[in-house]
Amino acid sequence: MAASKEEKRYNSHLPRFFTLEMLMFTLSLFSGAVLLWALLQPFNILFVSAAGIAFTLSLIIVVRLLMDPDSVRAHQTDSMLKLASQMLACMNKGLDEVSAQKICDLLLPATGAVAVAITNEECILGYAGIDRESNVSGSKVRTQATRATIKDGQMRILLSPEDIGFPSLLSNIQAAIIVPLSVGGRAAGTLKFYYRRARHISEAQKSIAEGLGKLLSTQMAASELEQQTKLATSMELKALQSQINPHFLFNTINTIASLVRTNPQQARMLLREFAVFYRRTLEDSAELILFSREIEQTLRYFSFEVARFGEDRIGIEVDLDPVVEDLMVPPFLIQPLVENAVRHALPSEGKLEIEVSGEAKGEDVYVRIKDNGVGMSEETCKNILSAKSATGLGIAVGNVNDRIKGYFGSDTHMEVESQLGAGTTITLVLKSALTSRSGVEGA
Repeated sequence: MAASKEEKRYNSHLPRFFTLEMLMFTLSLFSGAVLLWALLQPFNILFVSAAGIAFTLSLIIVVRLLMDPDSVRAHQTDSMLKLASQMLACMNKGLDEVSAQKICDLLLPATGAVAVAITNEECILGYAGIDRESNVSGSKVRTQATRATIKDGQMRILLSPEDIGFPSLLSNIQAAIIVPLSVGGRAAGTLKFYYRRARHISEAQKSIAEGLGKLLSTQMAASELEQQTKLATSMELKALQSQINPHFLFNTINTIASLVRTNPQQARMLLREFAVFYRRTLEDSAELILFSREIEQTLRYFSFEVARFGEDRIGIEVDLDPVVEDLMVPPFLIQPLVENAVRHALPSEGKLEIEVSGEAKGEDVYVRIKDNGVGMSEETCKNILSAKSATGLGIAVGNVNDRIKGYFGSDTHMEVESQLGAGTTITLVLKSALTSRSGVEGA
């Protein structure tokens, strides 16, 4: 928040500063022209003196404006804020060769360095400036100073080619600043600034290099945390699939086997659908898919359960707004909840009716899975989202809740309502789900 206020203060100051500077600069040019004209005319000491005084005063004011610490600091701060914003935009998908090269190209004209480089622990990711042809992306880290910085995580100020690790005859680069890029308490790479002469490394250059290194390190840490979160969620999904598959596999195979003699045509149809079901399950495990595709997969699963229990025991209805059908979602959201209902809500007598609905309210989407089954106790209902079971569908509800939060944001959540003997309703509240989101449907 402090940085934001600082930025606003400087930004509001800049227009006034540049307006006054331009006014005084114009006055200086005008008075200088008048003074030159007066000198070319018949000599008039009063007129020449007045023109000379006006020119001198306006010139002094312009110099003072340009040298004013607040004005200079405001201009520098504005430049650094814009540079930081551009750097962060380059790293929206993490630090790789493409983003590193973009950042090097941004930093080179913004600093006093003649070359800028970014490395990971083993190779160059990006390089801009002199000798670029000798430092292409993917080249191995060569200098001992860079390897030492990665090893101990300490910033280095190097004032000779020998300190850097270059041949002493190399005249283009004579000094360098190497800043470690730290993630999780270790140096995961370096940000390097090269200079023609040691005297070109000022305290300002050191501070800028250190600050930019910290900014990159923070963004790298944020990207790594996001990747770890995605990986953990993916692993939970794979664990869920591996635990459901054996149970579901045996029941479905037994159902198809029993139909081979009594209804061969239905058995062939179920076998084909079963193959499609498993192929889709494996294909969708790491992609975003259309909500309509998730419903298709859910109905495909449900057809096996109808074959197993009979149409007089279970049934399902789906009612979706058209805009909800086109929503991109993480896969495996609805099927585990419907399967949960079949496994745990089926009454001993009568028919289990399941309703799946999806409606849009503004930018939000509400998806409900409702059944008229046996229901749950109040205590079970409260604990279902924090279930710690590591087997079967005990992790299904919590996994779905975690994944919708991970994709749609922390405001997204799951609501569970249930009453013994009256059924259960699970509502997925997908906040801002209809705002523009990127995603590719699975193959």
